[in-house]
Amino acid sequence: MPSRRAIEVRTGDGSSQKWRVSLAEGVFDSFVAHGGAAARRVFGEGSLFSPLLFGKFFDPGDAFPLWEFEADALLAGLRNASKTGVDWFETDSEYALKAELPGPRIGQAFENKVGVRKCDAEVCGQSTKVIEISGLWRGKESEARDWKLGRWWEHGFVRQLELPANANWKKTEAHIVDDTLLEIKIPKHNTADGNLH
Repeated sequence: MPSRRAIEVRTGDGSSQKWRVSLAEGVFDSFVAHGGAAARRVFGEGSLFSPLLFGKFFDPGDAFPLWEFEADALLAGLRNASKTGVDWFETDSEYALKAELPGPRIGQAFENKVGVRKCDAEVCGQSTKVIEISGLWRGKESEARDWKLGRWWEHGFVRQLELPANANWKKTEAHIVDDTLLEIKIPKHNTADGNLH
């Protein structure tokens, strides 16, 4: 039976600009070229945390409206080549996301930053709700306090996703399964009674 642990989903006002350094395309190319196979696995094509997941360069620190797109269409090429561990979908009652997390299976490259010491989910923002998924590499404990303020991609990973208007973000649930798979479920507001709160 797979181990499954809940991770706390925090809420914030979104007023702090935590991801102050933008991950530009040239910086990303250089980082991946020098990071070896592990960097390509974590940030390469098909990873939720890759700037290239959506077919063109897109800074993962910027919010993306994931559920406005069909996963089958956006990831078709990657799925055919078995290059992705990401899936998202919508049912009548919820929005869901499943994504592989970087883990020890990558090997000991990447300057021993392999594996996730901590993975967080936070819903932030006032008018536009955004869910932020971030993680800090093992071995970076000394920099945990302010790792998001500088060249954050050297210390961890992030993906920010815009939540749909009818997402009941206050009831978001997140779990990690077998330390390798992140599952997030966001219920929809109950529109049968007209309540959108």
